[in-house]
Amino acid sequence: MKYGAPHIIDEGAVQYQLGVLKGNQVLYDFGKMLTYLDAKGKLLFGKKFKIYREDREIIYKLCLYFICDRERCSQHGIDIDKGILLSGPVGCGKTSLMKLMKHLVPHQRPYEVVPCRNIVFSFNHIGYKTIEDYGNTQFFCFDDLGVEPTGRHFGKDCNVMGEILLSRYDLFMNHKRKTHVSTNLNAQELEERYGERVRSRMRQLFNLVAFDKGSRDKRK
Repeated sequence: MKYGAPHIIDEGAVQYQLGVLKGNQVLYDFGKMLTYLDAKGKLLFGKKFKIYREDREIIYKLCLYFICDRERCSQHGIDIDKGILLSGPVGCGKTSLMKLMKHLVPHQRPYEVVPCRNIVFSFNHIGYKTIEDYGNTQFFCFDDLGVEPTGRHFGKDCNVMGEILLSRYDLFMNHKRKTHVSTNLNAQELEERYGERVRSRMRQLFNLVAFDKGSRDKRK
């Protein structure tokens, strides 16, 4: 990335211009962003990666969010001060998209994508320090929320991700630190898994961006 040019990204010998600078504003071009995301996706995930036409509406909303287009986000019911909860069926591409989108805005502080099951395994090994570690001021995207096992440390069960989400809520309210999540579960299933209190906090933490229930499994 060139200093002072957030809309120009260098990938090796290739330069991608995602829009034009007008005054102190970048006017992004969605077609150019798609071209870059497709190229970056192939670099990250291999040559078989592709952006499917039926996913463009989802990607468009995510692009608006990450480039902080407040006006257009508002038109789509997205609050750029909240995080993203990206939901959809297994294999629809949620994890890849969340890993990919942060590269669109290299001038912003990046978030780390962490599988929820790995967090629970860490809790099982080292205990409550894990919850403290993920309740800190870093930016995270918790991947595959809701399919992780119940945590158990020294014989005591703990809904690890539920506790972490409560900590992230406090962080959001006090320090405006955003959290992102990907999940296969719908709202009712999330409430059954984590309880009404956590579900209530999640409504304040996240914008819901959802793939269609019939989205294809791209891994097949």
